[in-house]
Amino acid sequence: MSFLELVKMRHSVRNYENRAVEKEKLDYIMECVRLAPSAVNFQPWKFAVITDADRLSQLKKAYPREWIENVPCMIVACANHEESWHRKSDGKDHADIDVAIAVEHLCLAATEQGLGTCWVCNFDVSLCREVLNLPDFMEPVVLIPVGYAKAQEVSAKKRKSLDEILF
Repeated sequence: MSFLELVKMRHSVRNYENRAVEKEKLDYIMECVRLAPSAVNFQPWKFAVITDADRLSQLKKAYPREWIENVPCMIVACANHEESWHRKSDGKDHADIDVAIAVEHLCLAATEQGLGTCWVCNFDVSLCREVLNLPDFMEPVVLIPVGYAKAQEVSAKKRKSLDEILF
């Protein structure tokens, strides 16, 4: 499969089978994440891979939506603002950018492995911090549910044309 085909296959999944994800697939996905680029190669991230039923149940309360109940795995991407690169001219912290690159590696690798994902950024950060016992400098940036998608009709992605995004 070409990279373009893989990118076209990836979509936000909000309907999961109640089926565990194999450890080998999670290991493969996280190896792809580990190899993601970051500013000055600082790799200012940590990832919590949650499959334990009790911890998963607690974490799902940070994003209480019906569709997330069957998700067998949640990966929490966290930014370490003490380790991230800050641009010299204006102090811009690149932690969120670095984490976003790694998370898209995660989503594409999961797609390649026949799994579905969805970026979840609108969640209760305080509750997530509490469930994962995170220090103050570690920010949970995004929750990524990972699992086998139930068969569903996927609508065409609405994307701007090249003419609209190039100048």
